[in-house]
Amino acid sequence: MKKFMDENFLLSNECAVRLYHEYAKQMPIFDYHCHLIPAEIAGNKREPSITSAWLYGDHYKWRQMRTNGYDEREGDDFEKFLHYADTVAHAIGNPLYHWSHLELQRFFGISTPLSPKTAREIYDEANRKLKEDPDLDAYGIFKKFNVYAVGTTDDPADTLEYHAAIRKSGKTATKVIPSFRPDKAMNIDAEGFNEYIDKLAGAAKMTITSASDVMTALSKRLDWFIENGCVATDHAIIVPPYAPATDAKVNEIFLKARAGKSVSAEEAEIYRCFILMSLAEEYSKRNIAMQLHMQAQRNNSTRGFKALGPDTGYDAVTDKETAYNLSRFLDTLDMRDALPKTIIYSLNPKDYYAIGTLMGCFQRDVPGKIQMGSAWWFCDHIDGMTEQMKVLGNLGLLSRFIGMLTDSRSFLSYPRHEYFRRILCNMLGTWMDNGEIPADFDLVGGMVQDISFNNAKRYFEGK
Repeated sequence: MKKFMDENFLLSNECAVRLYHEYAKQMPIFDYHCHLIPAEIAGNKREPSITSAWLYGDHYKWRQMRTNGYDEREGDDFEKFLHYADTVAHAIGNPLYHWSHLELQRFFGISTPLSPKTAREIYDEANRKLKEDPDLDAYGIFKKFNVYAVGTTDDPADTLEYHAAIRKSGKTATKVIPSFRPDKAMNIDAEGFNEYIDKLAGAAKMTITSASDVMTALSKRLDWFIENGCVATDHAIIVPPYAPATDAKVNEIFLKARAGKSVSAEEAEIYRCFILMSLAEEYSKRNIAMQLHMQAQRNNSTRGFKALGPDTGYDAVTDKETAYNLSRFLDTLDMRDALPKTIIYSLNPKDYYAIGTLMGCFQRDVPGKIQMGSAWWFCDHIDGMTEQMKVLGNLGLLSRFIGMLTDSRSFLSYPRHEYFRRILCNMLGTWMDNGEIPADFDLVGGMVQDISFNNAKRYFEGK
């Protein structure tokens, strides 16, 4: 019987052990998509307690705590931690069980399994370390985990002042780079659209009176982002919009919304198609990557949304058909010679074969130009990561995969990269052990290092 989560955790054979410890473990991290708050990075945030580090703003954890019968409004700091400890004890089979214990080991040197019986001891020790350990502020964590770069998620109207402050301070060697997330400019049928367009106009220092003006404003802001280090953009969509229309029709829809009138679902799709297609062309001109995060159905619980707002654990997987729209979207851009580097994620694994086969239709110019995004959100567990990589290997070139990201709001999430690397090494090590691939550690070890870090650095930086 193996020891609980020891140094060879998830590594089931000697080939896997060697791949992880000799090739993967020491590689830097390029966390190209996350939701860390730039102001907190600039302020070199240090969490006041393990409760705040783990539970304040982490929808993964609260979703399971509700499943275990707890409400976020119950209890003081320790009582909330105790509730989470009880939830972890019931979470065997959920990735939170492994993530939480990896974080206890890597940040606090605590190997004791978390449970209500051990909660007080672990709570006190973790809080002591958070108070006393100089490596547990934001910059110390970046250094401890060898974080080469962090891609935050930023609105086009953001000033990016905190990114500038981070660079100017020189307090961290980690690159903190903004990612362009223009969802609010695309979602013409969302509440607050007109107020947002006014805000965008102010940021771009121009007047917006047409749909083409929206694109002019977004292009200006995109250039500002690139001046501040941006190498990627991001879009939250159900499926790629594909509803081509004349510029006159798009502008008619835009003016209707600006007049305060409701737009239909069909009209909203036309407008979104115009904006996303136009933006993709701008990304292609500037050689930056476009990320498409698909198939998340948001705010399913009206009661929960009204009580707590968005991003609080009430989202789910949806199952819209994707293949036709994705095909037409990519092909239209390709025919215009305007298809940027593109990373396609789906929250629904049913889409993996559609994505994997469509990618191969549009690869050109650079290795792995069109990427299947990593197993994301509800899929970033052992089975989900393994399935995503096996599908990618079957249909494309796994060796060109740009690897894992945290997609997290927590500074304590970097062990998720370790988790991914262990799963990757175990999969490849098992193939070696079975004689399915050569026992060539230079070849396979190099592949591990590429997927762990090198591919992402080349993909986003061209180096």
